[in-house]
Amino acid sequence: MWFIFSVIALLCWSGSDLFSKVGTAQKDKNSHWKVVFAVGFVMGIHFLITLIGGAFIEDPESVPKFVASLFYTDFTIRDFFVYLPVAAIYIAAMVFGYIGLRYIELSISSPICNCSGSLAFLLCSLIWPDEAIKNPLAIIGVVAVSLGIISLGFVESHEDDELRALRQEKSNRKYSKSVLALLLPVIYLVVDALGTVADEYLFSIEDEFGNGIITDYASNSAFELTFFLLAVVAFIVLAVKKDLPSLFKNRAIFAGGACETVGQIFYMAVMFADYTIGMVIISAYCVLSVLWSAIFLRERLSAKHYLSVGITILGIILIGIVTGG
Repeated sequence: MWFIFSVIALLCWSGSDLFSKVGTAQKDKNSHWKVVFAVGFVMGIHFLITLIGGAFIEDPESVPKFVASLFYTDFTIRDFFVYLPVAAIYIAAMVFGYIGLRYIELSISSPICNCSGSLAFLLCSLIWPDEAIKNPLAIIGVVAVSLGIISLGFVESHEDDELRALRQEKSNRKYSKSVLALLLPVIYLVVDALGTVADEYLFSIEDEFGNGIITDYASNSAFELTFFLLAVVAFIVLAVKKDLPSLFKNRAIFAGGACETVGQIFYMAVMFADYTIGMVIISAYCVLSVLWSAIFLRERLSAKHYLSVGITILGIILIGIVTGG
């Protein structure tokens, strides 16, 4: 069952990549606000569902993990303020990622963004020596990710304009060379990794009774509430800019928001069950994102691009094997 849940999370998060990209217009300067609203709106619905469910489910251990991740929370308003700094970091990373969808192919940006786990693993090893990288696979994975990102940047910056135009001829979108195009997913990578480090630190804190200061359920609910509040801000921004009609006509971004939230639910179910192999499966969702971009967006990369992407994905999977095992 946990294998199925892992595959569902994999499909949903890669689907979130695809739908968010489809719903993002290159010339729409408000596109990231629209994606933020869609994701926050759906997360707000799930937050409300868990609040109601938490009133009826007294013990999450009394129900299947999937049911608990879907319907239960022990969230209190205190948890919102405790987790707010971490949630803000994660959400800031996601916003940078949404902005970046306008400037670069999904098949390039998704693998870069998904490297955040590798950087977080490295940072945690440096901050907490007990978690230092000792596994040879982890070392190879970190090196592969680093080489992949560096080589992607090199290939992007040195590609001939005519060759770029030729390979993008059948694509739904055309992209030109841009420092910002690569910088935005890299910013996501760094900021999201810092969010993971902050997460690790927060969960290492214990109260006077030796208990953590926040539970996994409460932290996820706090994250969803924070995202919903940002969605309210996004709604106000779009209303001021008189861009609400196009927001509600954009079904793709709401499909992306649903995929993001459902993927998170199944991810939590796998995490709570400590199904380590499932984490490895989920960590490779960018592989499907690259596949979907080729099929549905008709993105075509050069052989050098695909080689760099392949090296990056290999590193992500190796890190996933180590952290998952």
